Amino acid sequence: LADTMATTPGAAAALLAEVWEPAKRKAAGERDRLLAMARNDGLNGALEPWDWRYYADKVRCADYAIDEGELKSYLTLPNVQQAAFDTATRLFGVTFTPRPDIAAYHPDVSAYEVRDAAGHVGVFLADPFARADKRSGAWMSSYRDQENFDAATSPIVVNNNNFARAEPTLLSVDDAETLFHEFGHALHGLLSQVRYPGQSGTSVRRDFVEFPSQVYEHWFMLPDTLRRYALHHETGAPIPDALIDKLLAARGFNQGFGTVEYTAAALIDMALHRHPDPGTIDIEAFETAFLAEIGMPHEIGIRHRPAHFQHLFAGGGYAAGYYSYMWSEVLDADGFEAFKEAGDPFDPALAARLRTVLSAGDTRDPMQLYAEFRGRAPSTAALLRSRDLAA
Repeated sequence: LADTMATTPGAAAALLAEVWEPAKRKAAGERDRLLAMARNDGLNGALEPWDWRYYADKVRCADYAIDEGELKSYLTLPNVQQAAFDTATRLFGVTFTPRPDIAAYHPDVSAYEVRDAAGHVGVFLADPFARADKRSGAWMSSYRDQENFDAATSPIVVNNNNFARAEPTLLSVDDAETLFHEFGHALHGLLSQVRYPGQSGTSVRRDFVEFPSQVYEHWFMLPDTLRRYALHHETGAPIPDALIDKLLAARGFNQGFGTVEYTAAALIDMALHRHPDPGTIDIEAFETAFLAEIGMPHEIGIRHRPAHFQHLFAGGGYAAGYYSYMWSEVLDADGFEAFKEAGDPFDPALAARLRTVLSAGDTRDPMQLYAEFRGRAPSTAALLRSRDLAA
């Protein structure tokens, strides 16, 4: 972990430990609610790991009653994309102008020129729809990295999604957050200001690369953003405040479970890589003993069993690196908390410091860069509040 933001196994493990006990406490309360529902169904025995998701869905429907179809009727693709553009304009002063004259690689792809007060910044491509020859998922790619080595070179970046083509194209809340997430990666590439292309944009440490994308998601969930852009596809009416309130209230649902199953996998990843002689391990016995040692709740299964946990042994920088998802979430929750503390989600001074983070690429130590933005080292407190894990 020397070439990560964490730098040491101890720092990564300490962060996971700060989350582990609060997550178990939250999960215990969730278990009791699920057990009450199960008793109503006539289940008299213990709640087993395979029961959890079934009863969690029943509790979610009973307690929150959010109609996903109703939500989608307010989230059209053009409006959500425009919300992502306008958020960047308000934060960073960049504009996105359609350029139909720029030939893209497929008719589905739209090109936009990105400019700020100083002039041309780069080109953004949006490739939103699923196709037979397109891989699944959502991702950002860079066709040309920003650099100032031989000559000033502006970036060309693309966001790929796999939304189902329809008229209109309606998105789920998860889809809309994914669009904002990938656009955060795109901004990381577009706003880069470095000398060498190998240090440009998203070419940063594995446990830091998700900070710009994850923090950008927060702006989508602002009630003001939803009121402005979540407009009914037939009537044009804004999403009702009551529906926004239900959506936000449900954000903490089942977070104890989700945090426990993830953190257990991250802790076992770290423990296996810190073992002095991993070649001698009986993997099933090690798993059983380790989960007992950390107090894994009986009712929750670990997200990835070690024998099929690809992150443990595969490439891609995730060996001993599964912690990085939680590390990045700590950064994004703590980072957005700064805007809450300022009382303005578009605070100009904070936005300027965030742009400095995006522009630096891999030319600066990420911990120092983050501390200059936040005014201190990252804290788990905001994450615990956002996941409803705080005592």
